[in-house]
Amino acid sequence: MPAHKMNSMNNVREALLWASSFLGEAGTKDPRFEAELIIRHVLRMNRASFLASMPDPINDEEIASIRVLLERRAAHEPIQYILGEQNFYGRDFIVAPGVLIPRPETELLIEQVLLHSQRIWSAEQPLSIVDFGTGSGAITLTLAAEKPNWQLATVDISLDAIAIAKKNAERLDVAERVRFIQGDLVEPILDTGERVDILVSNPPYIPSTDVDELDKEVLGYEPRLALDGGTDGYIFYRRICEALPRLLAPTALVAFEVGIYQAEAVAQLMKESGAIDEVFIYPDLAGIDRIIVGYRLHN
Repeated sequence: MPAHKMNSMNNVREALLWASSFLGEAGTKDPRFEAELIIRHVLRMNRASFLASMPDPINDEEIASIRVLLERRAAHEPIQYILGEQNFYGRDFIVAPGVLIPRPETELLIEQVLLHSQRIWSAEQPLSIVDFGTGSGAITLTLAAEKPNWQLATVDISLDAIAIAKKNAERLDVAERVRFIQGDLVEPILDTGERVDILVSNPPYIPSTDVDELDKEVLGYEPRLALDGGTDGYIFYRRICEALPRLLAPTALVAFEVGIYQAEAVAQLMKESGAIDEVFIYPDLAGIDRIIVGYRLHN
């Protein structure tokens, strides 16, 4: 970025125009919007204040900070990592390179868990929930925030992910109802012998050979551990489904997010476990089968 041009910005409007142009030349996805987000982040403004501040002067220190963030974005670092957060289901979550950035499709997983839980249990029923693959905590902590009478456990092999999720739990004031467990998928829960009412997971599901073909914003910055689903993309679904008979309470709900073209195979794994009586498949907004829900009704 030519320093003299950036340093010659006199007000917020000029900074926005220059930043938008710079990101556009770098080929980012939405340069005008992302330029605004970066400038608002540096100036610590909400959108209303930002729009009202267009004629206001901008100082050299602010320009320097904006420049650093713009250069990171021009290198295709995800905007969420640059800003340090991502909105999910109406709440802001801390994100960092140690965790996968929550996607909009995963909000559908939350919606289906909440919907189907209401069909099985009363709204006041205290339930035990486990989430395999903590990440930022978006799934576990959203469910905790939506359902104050639920007790939740979440398992991740990454200590970095657990550390970030704990910060998010404190931010959302749900930490007292969530257990954070560092371990290898189902093993820590199997070791305790406990049974859960709801099992939810958005595990890594991209086949190993496809991971290297991902967009550079994903492959270059997001943790491979949170993306790579093994040779065929099903390794974690198999492990979870094989353990379902030992994990689920007599009446239970299982919900997965899956990748493109994976829904039928994962649904079959659930049925073959012998622990699931009914399976439902739901598409995302693009029409891709994305959410699998299974019932266990062995009362």
